[in-house]
Amino acid sequence: MPVRPALVPLETAGDAAQALQGLSLQDVVVSVWFKGKKRAGVAGEMLFTHFGVSGPAVLSLSGQAVDALLAGHRVTLAIDLFPDLDEDELDHQLLRSIDTHGRQQLSTLLKDLLPHRMIPLCASATGIPARRVGHQLTAQERARLRAWLKDVRFEITGHRSFKEAIITAGGVNTREVDPNTMQSRRTEGLYFAGEVLDVDADTGGYNLQAAFSTGWLAGRSAGAL
Repeated sequence: MPVRPALVPLETAGDAAQALQGLSLQDVVVSVWFKGKKRAGVAGEMLFTHFGVSGPAVLSLSGQAVDALLAGHRVTLAIDLFPDLDEDELDHQLLRSIDTHGRQQLSTLLKDLLPHRMIPLCASATGIPARRVGHQLTAQERARLRAWLKDVRFEITGHRSFKEAIITAGGVNTREVDPNTMQSRRTEGLYFAGEVLDVDADTGGYNLQAAFSTGWLAGRSAGAL
């Protein structure tokens, strides 16, 4: 299989992510979309950078994004900022906030829901002026706000290089390797281990364990000749 970066930060279109550089989001659900369908979703932490997005949740699903980009698909990253609330529950929370602080501007109301730096992005994406007073929000505007909070979109345009990737994907097809010895099924005396194999896993030490295990087995098998 072709070798490509995996567990790698992703680059986004425009300057929205760049404007949020350094901002970390906790307990969100990040998903990758292409060909009109959700392909992967990961819960956890993410980080905005000067080029796009990174962090554990983004790295975990980056493999599918990289492969989709290489296949020529348009790829979108979606962020659910309130994964523990469905749209009705989120709407109730918005209504409670408006009932309590309805005289405040939207930019102030949103401080209880969003990091301050995301408020301008929210106002721009929803088309709701940040100075709009809370009790003046229409049902349609509240629906747009609710939908955006559950589905913040960024277009993925690329990925970072191998230098910034944690691992590589692709390599020697495991069907061509004897799993009992790690010896090539094609060439006697040739052994494979680690990332030269088409084996990659999520973060959490799994890739290190795969490298240690296959390296130990390959060395032991080669030394027994």
